[in-house]
Amino acid sequence: MCMACYVDAATKDKIIAYNAAFHKVTRSPFGKDDQIGMLNLIDAESRSAILSRADASRVFDLSVDHFIGMPGWFGAGDQPYQIWMTHTPAGEIVDDSMKKGLEANTLVAYSGDGISMYTHCGTHIDTLNHFGYNGHIFNEFSAKEHLGSRHWNVAGPEHHPPVLARGVLLDVAALHNVDVLPPSHPVGADDLSGCLKRQNISLRLGDVVLIRTGQMRLWPDMAFVANTPGLNREGAEFLAGHGAIMVGADNLTVEQTPAPDPVNFFPVHTYLLAEAGVPLLEMAYLEELAAERIYEFAFFGACIKLRGATGAPMRPVAMPLTR
Repeated sequence: MCMACYVDAATKDKIIAYNAAFHKVTRSPFGKDDQIGMLNLIDAESRSAILSRADASRVFDLSVDHFIGMPGWFGAGDQPYQIWMTHTPAGEIVDDSMKKGLEANTLVAYSGDGISMYTHCGTHIDTLNHFGYNGHIFNEFSAKEHLGSRHWNVAGPEHHPPVLARGVLLDVAALHNVDVLPPSHPVGADDLSGCLKRQNISLRLGDVVLIRTGQMRLWPDMAFVANTPGLNREGAEFLAGHGAIMVGADNLTVEQTPAPDPVNFFPVHTYLLAEAGVPLLEMAYLEELAAERIYEFAFFGACIKLRGATGAPMRPVAMPLTR
């Protein structure tokens, strides 16, 4: 089925993907200053509609915890997660870093710590400045004009609204009757439409769509990072064409790795971010939702507002719907 057949003409006008051209960044229909793409569809009406249906008595945490030695993206030499103590109760008695004296430091047991990590560590979002084409990102912002010495001056997570929307879980592993999809399994349109039919649900404009590959069954073993099953470009076009505002998965990269394209080593990232204006959610923990067969829910997630970054940690939650 061609992407043009997924939605009616009125809905199509609200979907950035229908303005896309292959391997070219898309000019946003939301204006020359737009930095959030499909997240523009979140408004007071959409938030109120999903919140009115949410059963807040049950909350599913969709994030993983951060710890030394955790799996992550190391393919480009980025630093793993690290944490260290900056203050300890015994250390303060010795160092007296705040010049409070022995009696005070003995009474007040002060601990503090610092962390260092790649911004794409653990459960996190990818913002629209993360990938593009030929030195440009979504909405025709260029590295030459908008990338400083430290970070992008556009499209960072500080612009993202809290995402409160209808969430949909597509359990592709269950569709194939396996706990974990085979290594490098490509999740395409047939897998996604098969899930929708099996689960008796449909996609709607404004959805956050989460793909379960079963890869979290491998967490926290380092096998989690290798040859991941995930979306291919066809599957990404299917979701963007239906009007998804965010696409996520329970694997390392959302997409299939290694990529079948010999030149574009992240074809789903470049398509969703640069062409379709759809941010990503990576390393989502979906096992509890899948176990209870909760395929439709209220999704809430707010990222850390790291100005100009290409990604940021998010702790998303899901709440079942009452009707």
